[in-house]
Amino acid sequence: MELGLKDKVTVVTGASAGIGLAITMGFLREGAKVVGASRHPDELKKLGGEDTVVPVIADFSTPEGPELVIKRAIEVFGRVDVLVNNVGIAPAREGFLSVSDEDWRSVLETNLMSMVRTSRAVIPHMVEQKQGVIINISSESGRQPDTMLVDYSVSKAAMLSLSKALANEFGPYGIRVNTVSPGPTRTPLWEKPGGFAEELARQFEMDKDQAIAHFAKNVRQLPIGRIGGS
Repeated sequence: MELGLKDKVTVVTGASAGIGLAITMGFLREGAKVVGASRHPDELKKLGGEDTVVPVIADFSTPEGPELVIKRAIEVFGRVDVLVNNVGIAPAREGFLSVSDEDWRSVLETNLMSMVRTSRAVIPHMVEQKQGVIINISSESGRQPDTMLVDYSVSKAAMLSLSKALANEFGPYGIRVNTVSPGPTRTPLWEKPGGFAEELARQFEMDKDQAIAHFAKNVRQLPIGRIGGS
């Protein structure tokens, strides 16, 4: 498929696993040059040479991480055409009262403030170029909150609002800002120890696969009867 992405310089945050890795591979297949940022970017080194994919170690829960990544992209390729704000965490919770102040800070810093800071770092360059695209990976939880992901859901709702604000402000400068809101997708965030799959299994008193199927069919009532990636 020809999407007009050949040689476009793309920054993907949270690029080394799950949805972020799939996004990175999709851009590479279309001939884009990708700066893939992650705390664990080793997986990216398998995807291509330095002329097509540049792995960058960055912690997006810190103020310094986003600026470092944009700076690196411009050092290597001289521009940024596309930014994909994908990085995020989704710790499973027992409910609102179980979420501490530190829990809130951790999720909002990683999910929302990473988008704020990375967008703030790249927009001046896109304004100078008079063009650019920012794609924010939110979640359907931003519109339909999950009790077990209450802080995550709030962070994704905030991303939806900020995306609209950025589109309104910077559209006249040639910058498009769009949001993609995937439904539940079985990524490593679900499967890791203490992840959402284990929490579903605990709450429903089922094994993980049965609990995920029950969640998809009976709790979320997804039309296809299963979550993404299953």
